[in-house]
Amino acid sequence: MDKTQEEYFKNRSLAKGSAGWILLAGLGVSYVISGDFSGWNLGLLKGGWGGLLIAFILMGLMYLTMVFGLAEMSSAMPSAGAGYGFARRALGRIGGYITGIAILIEYAIAPAAIAVFIGGYVESLGLFGIKNGWPIFLVFYLIFVGIHIHGVGEALKLMFGITAIAVLALLIFIFAMLPHFNVNNLFNIQPITSTFGASSFLPHGIPGAMSALVFGIWFFLAVEGVPLAAEEANNPKKDMPRGIIVAMIVLVISGFSVLLLAAGGAGSKVIGNSGAPLVDALKAIGDKNIATFVNYAGLAGLIASFFSIIYAYSRQLFALSRAGYLPKFLSVTSKQKTPVWALVVPGSIGFLLASYLQVTAGTTFAGDKLIDIAVFGATVSYALLNLSHIILRFKEPNMPRVYQTPGGIITTGLSFLLSLIAIVATFTVDTQAASIATAVLFAFILYYLLYSSKHLVAGAPEEEFALLQEAESDLK
Repeated sequence: MDKTQEEYFKNRSLAKGSAGWILLAGLGVSYVISGDFSGWNLGLLKGGWGGLLIAFILMGLMYLTMVFGLAEMSSAMPSAGAGYGFARRALGRIGGYITGIAILIEYAIAPAAIAVFIGGYVESLGLFGIKNGWPIFLVFYLIFVGIHIHGVGEALKLMFGITAIAVLALLIFIFAMLPHFNVNNLFNIQPITSTFGASSFLPHGIPGAMSALVFGIWFFLAVEGVPLAAEEANNPKKDMPRGIIVAMIVLVISGFSVLLLAAGGAGSKVIGNSGAPLVDALKAIGDKNIATFVNYAGLAGLIASFFSIIYAYSRQLFALSRAGYLPKFLSVTSKQKTPVWALVVPGSIGFLLASYLQVTAGTTFAGDKLIDIAVFGATVSYALLNLSHIILRFKEPNMPRVYQTPGGIITTGLSFLLSLIAIVATFTVDTQAASIATAVLFAFILYYLLYSSKHLVAGAPEEEFALLQEAESDLK
């Protein structure tokens, strides 16, 4: 590496050894835990409780089978690029780039959706007399982007504490709701008899169950971001598989508990229209004191995910910029070894988008649309990530793998098929939102073809992994 290139990477390096496997598992839970507090319930309006249950099972299976593959690839190729780096090695530059951009769309938009739900929880508390969400969005983006700029070690530890409060709130919610569970409450949405397959279990029929898939994903969205911390982990080859799998187990348990007890206590119809479903479920059973506590603690859950996905989008953008796929100034790091512009630029876009939609369309519509855009980016990346695992098993069977996926390519093959179905589902929820996300993805592809493909940085870790593999193939 010459001096110019050495200086380039010196200004684009992250802090090492900031996270062990327990902190990584906490990171995985914190990415997603807001999905238990708000957003998932919109799926009740689309598919009823039965439709959302099917979505939870199918999308939970998609994530579970995918994270096994991610655990294997992250143990073999630890880098801040994570999914983009895996796809770069398996699918080439264009395949890796598209995967990275799809992940970036997911991570840039998900905090905007969470910000909208934070606004809903703040309004339900009546704090400061706020009736419009944009000042809340601005304050949260400024505070938590600022914390990340200050330093990753402090950021991850603070996130872990916030997540613990949210988990405590979920446990209290579960115990408070258990005595009030009534199975009839799950099915109190009136079936639309003219819809194919409509019943009390599926009030909006098969089409409704298809749309509910998007909100089933919200229970798990962004858990795949754990490998983005690879360059900052203590021992990525061992810590990554442990962290991501433990996080997934916790999320399955918490997500099903919320789905069952919130609707089973207050009724699917009430919860489906709520901006703060856990709070409204507790109010419906007359437990106002616990409802107030969960409202405040629910903010902690939303903040944990908001905080953590900011971390995720910054690392994804950092990796794409460092390799030259996106403008290189976005990967310059500060004295604290944090990627300042990679934190600020997506944060600004998310704030403006959330504010515009909330002001023009209201909380429910804004949350629905933002979730659909985030899920579109996520599912495109999932299809490519699963395909990457399958291809690498064939292309590089002798790659050192500390951890191997149970079931091999059959496992990730199942996740690949489910992710394709989920992509289609985003168009059934909001055709306009999914179409806009598709257009944005193609605009980024055009940028690559016309400009960045000619300005890549060969020494970036993700490029080195791929170039090493190509050199080994030439030798053979």
